[in-house]
Amino acid sequence: MSHFLPITLDEVKRLGWDVVDIVLVTGDAYIDHPAFGTAVIGRTLEAAGYRVAVIPQPNWRDDLRDFRKFGRPRLFFGVTSGAMDSMVNHYTAARRLRHDDAYTPGGQSGFRPDRATYVYSRILKQIYPDVPVVIAGIEASMRRLAHYDYWDDKLFPSILIDTPADLLNYGMGERTTLKIARLLAEGKGIEACYALPQVAYVSTRNIHNSTNNPDNQNNQTSEQHPVIELHSFEECLKSKRAEAENYHIIERESNKIECATLIQRHGDRYVVVNPPEFPMTTEEIDASFDLPYIRQPHPKYKKRGPIPAFEMIRNSINIHRGCFGGCSFCTISAHQGKQIASRSEASILREIKALVADPDFHGVLTDLGGPSANMWQMQGKDKSLCLKCARYSCIQPSICKNLQSDHQPLMQLYRKVRSLPGIKHLYIGSGIRCDLFGNDTKSTNAADNHGWDYFREVVQHHVSGRLKVAPEHTSDKVLSLMRKPKFSLFVETKKRFDEICRKSGLRYQLIPYFISSHPGCRLSDMADLAVQMKRMGYRLEQIQDFTPTPMTLSTEMYYTGINPETMEPVYVARHPNEKKEQNQLFFFYKPEVQPAIKKSLHNAHLDKYIKDLGIRQN
Repeated sequence: MSHFLPITLDEVKRLGWDVVDIVLVTGDAYIDHPAFGTAVIGRTLEAAGYRVAVIPQPNWRDDLRDFRKFGRPRLFFGVTSGAMDSMVNHYTAARRLRHDDAYTPGGQSGFRPDRATYVYSRILKQIYPDVPVVIAGIEASMRRLAHYDYWDDKLFPSILIDTPADLLNYGMGERTTLKIARLLAEGKGIEACYALPQVAYVSTRNIHNSTNNPDNQNNQTSEQHPVIELHSFEECLKSKRAEAENYHIIERESNKIECATLIQRHGDRYVVVNPPEFPMTTEEIDASFDLPYIRQPHPKYKKRGPIPAFEMIRNSINIHRGCFGGCSFCTISAHQGKQIASRSEASILREIKALVADPDFHGVLTDLGGPSANMWQMQGKDKSLCLKCARYSCIQPSICKNLQSDHQPLMQLYRKVRSLPGIKHLYIGSGIRCDLFGNDTKSTNAADNHGWDYFREVVQHHVSGRLKVAPEHTSDKVLSLMRKPKFSLFVETKKRFDEICRKSGLRYQLIPYFISSHPGCRLSDMADLAVQMKRMGYRLEQIQDFTPTPMTLSTEMYYTGINPETMEPVYVARHPNEKKEQNQLFFFYKPEVQPAIKKSLHNAHLDKYIKDLGIRQN
């Protein structure tokens, strides 16, 4: 009989444990499902024979009894803020406090602190100074080197400098976590883990032993990996150009499979980031998803109400990790990697059959996807060419000739799932990358990858009435900075969508998603977006004001005013009024907003758009 990982001392006692090997501390409620990192790491360690307990959303304001309840773990504490950076979880793009939390029962806010990874690790070291603390998850991963923090509007040092954590495990951490546990179980100190891949740590010595030239890749600490020394944190505080140069190197290396060790001096200490593990094999990712998850929140939460994040994904299936799209504002490739790790068809079908057997399942799969809908089983034809490839994207600005991007296996998977007993509907909720199809049928890979055939199949069989796509903007200049395809692709997509619906007798809608205030976007670009949407008959719903988050290209452009890829200056809408003026143009059709739009356009000498938007002149 499967059981939840214990989150109370009574549960530990019922299991007959006299000591816990590893305690995982998380800012999220505990949901035993493969979509949530704490469950994945906990189940992975459990499968290897370790006794694992979880402290979800501990109270950091009282006498800290939550942190003490399991006592001293035999091996280490693992700490994560949860599935999101805690600051993104807490605050809007306007830096206003959110009043809900999707990862808490009842959607209640206030159950995790700001900068949760920092807070939890400090408390644990205060109580158990000699127990190793390993930080991981999105907050730790994206803050592993010096980074811009939007909420304090300043450059922060590596999270390892601001916390007493002993080790940082970045990215998707199953393999590395197991290696850490094995080394510590063998009686070795935390320093033995410094040689592991996919970790970062603080050293008192400079392992580079060379000049501070960030492009000097000739010195190596081992035969396998070169070492690159970045501009120091202090240099970056003085020079935004130095920070932009750093980011260019960090991204370039993170895009490779075989990459360099990165080091960055902070005062008299050095943060060292080892290269990552190789991408997971299909067998490894299958093993992770085949672990005995109960696929439910812990029963402790029943009286507190549903957990919104779980309700959103409870009837969906994740079929791959990673994304080679390379969008400037997205952290997926930096965290999960650019390479696609795909589950086998057999593993996917096993999970679906288990879901069908759940009495609460009523026949509707809400998604069969991942970071994107249509990258399953896509990879380099000649994998040796991918090892040192530093391209930020396999599909932008053009589709890589080495990319195997055939959509036929995915269509065949959809058909098999549709035919399973107990499946009434299969909808695709993940974002579809139409730039994988090519801009037209003459594109290099478009004619032979069955992309538009896939699109037709999705529209005809896997849309619940509205299909959401993400052109993000209408300005090709802004889209280039976003690393997104030209707006003409959305126009072509809508044309094909409408034609499929017309021929199939379907009354569906194609819903576009847009972002305002992205670096490079001026008020005139947003006005042009509004005019184009008016002409196309749209009243926008899926919109967002750009929020800078650590370790993305867009955030670096926002902070430095420089495009790290070209080192050219970039316009940035920084002032809250500028961001508000851009964002309100999404609502050009609302009479109550039109006076403010008219005023901002007039003040910017953009009166021509007032007429084009049909705003009254008097």
